[in-house]
Amino acid sequence: MSFWPWQDSYVNALVMTDQLDRAEEFLEAFEAVPREREIPSDQARLAWARGRLLAAQGDPDAARERFEDALGRLRGLNRPYLRARISFAFGQSMRRAGKRRLASSVLRTARDLYDTLGAGTYVERCDRELKATGLDPGAVPDPSDPVLAALGGPQVQLTAQEQAVAELVAGGATNKETARALFLAEKTVQYHLTRIYGKLGVRSRSELAARYRDPG
Repeated sequence: MSFWPWQDSYVNALVMTDQLDRAEEFLEAFEAVPREREIPSDQARLAWARGRLLAAQGDPDAARERFEDALGRLRGLNRPYLRARISFAFGQSMRRAGKRRLASSVLRTARDLYDTLGAGTYVERCDRELKATGLDPGAVPDPSDPVLAALGGPQVQLTAQEQAVAELVAGGATNKETARALFLAEKTVQYHLTRIYGKLGVRSRSELAARYRDPG
């Protein structure tokens, strides 16, 4: 059977208030509840809750497995908010465990998803976490990163303006020409390009053009 999705939030609240024993007792009992069928989003929430608890209990490696399992269950589903929420918890947990590069990769994905959803407050939370990693929050992610593989690959959800910039640049336009065509400042075009490169997992204008010639 399915269930109302409040259990993961309850476990998270217990973890945040340092009631780990209560969280363990509740989650263990809930994991044992028989279900007629597995619903991917429900299973993702369950794995996320277990990952959050494992991280708080001081087992980041086991927590990482659960977070990656949660994200893997969402692959192919149109659940951007849930994916962003899990990615944020994953990244935050890994940062607190000292795994800065892993945390940065996942938090960048969470930030892009929240940005696409227009969730400004959560974008700011991601920015704070990214700053706390001590790594460059604007660094382009490596497409071969196993973390990105668990996330379903580099995110390709461009905003309308990013899409317009990407199409012009991929077609050979310079930043100045793109800015003129879209009535933007050149600095704004460069800002969008940096974000486009990160989302598409490319590193240059030529790679962007190739991506548009062969989107697969």
